[in-house]
Amino acid sequence: MRVLAAMSGGVDSAVAAARAVEAGHEVTGIHLALSRNPKSYRTGSRGCCTIEDSGDARRAADVIGIPFYVWDLSDRFHEDVVEDFVEEYAAGRTPNPCLRCNEKIKFAAVLDRGLALGFDAVATGHYAQLERGPDGLIEMHRAVDMGKDQSYVLGVLTQEQLAHSLFPLGDSRKSDVRLEAAARGLSVASKPDSHDICFISDGDTGGWLREKLGAGHGDIVDHASGEVLGSHEGAFGFTIGQRKGLRIGRPADDGRPRYVLDIEPVSGTVTVGPRAALLIDGLTGIRPRWCGTVPAAPMHGTVQLRAHGEEHRAVVRVSGDQVEVTLLEPAEGIAPGQAAVFYDGSRVVGSCTISATRRSGPTALQTEAAGAPGAADGAGSR
Repeated sequence: MRVLAAMSGGVDSAVAAARAVEAGHEVTGIHLALSRNPKSYRTGSRGCCTIEDSGDARRAADVIGIPFYVWDLSDRFHEDVVEDFVEEYAAGRTPNPCLRCNEKIKFAAVLDRGLALGFDAVATGHYAQLERGPDGLIEMHRAVDMGKDQSYVLGVLTQEQLAHSLFPLGDSRKSDVRLEAAARGLSVASKPDSHDICFISDGDTGGWLREKLGAGHGDIVDHASGEVLGSHEGAFGFTIGQRKGLRIGRPADDGRPRYVLDIEPVSGTVTVGPRAALLIDGLTGIRPRWCGTVPAAPMHGTVQLRAHGEEHRAVVRVSGDQVEVTLLEPAEGIAPGQAAVFYDGSRVVGSCTISATRRSGPTALQTEAAGAPGAADGAGSR
């Protein structure tokens, strides 16, 4: 096959490209230039797709012995990832830009261009496994290395996209990948993994959003009494489940800490209360994306609600473009805008964007972000 190897400049994508060559594919390396102004993005180990990473990717391609090109997708990235990130926060939701990048850039824009140029597949350094199921469809499963498993952020991929994807590292452990990179003479063998949000150069998400959205204001109120406990300069500085940095001056009557329970973007009201009120036992999702066949009956499986979160046993019911999830094991601090990814054992069934959560018991509070008819619109986790 003719394969495009998406090379970020890290060790994983470099070894994935090398393995694709060894598998007998005709491989071309590409690096994605995603920033209109590269200096505005993170650098070094805290970055992704920066000028430094481009150089590392080019050197890795030279060692592997494959052609290498840089593709400028900065305009598409700005529109589909950066602007989406700002809009989601402005609406009181909690986006995941890495998940959005996979959906819109790496497995849409790149794959579409690659197929148009005559390539058969895109290979990446993601940790996930692909295999053909008994129905003939391509199934995506969790990686062998559960500590590096990235199936959650790939849960937005469709069957068509999976059929043109390669994940050469899915059966490996990260420690072995680094050893392999060193044995291959790749200089990125010991390069640290990238972290945080690539397009916020100093890591100050709140400050970056304040520059984009301007200072705001609103009240911080108690969930039970409705008492105004303080004020803030922008609801985007808060996330559901947050405990520190509330600056409300005094503890609750029982002396226990308060947590952010709800964010109302129109009024700017941030509701706080006890940790028990963070527990949810159900959620509604919109914009479902299915890796294969859509579940026709209630699916008893598991759901993952954060990129590195635990699985929760759940029952998933699909009704058109809406998904209702009943959690058999309560989850804590889940916000509208995050992604819910569904699993049948190790197999990824699909995903949706959380629009509302349901809480039961004496501290019940239903959270639903504004901005869509009966539901919110967003993706990912903060």
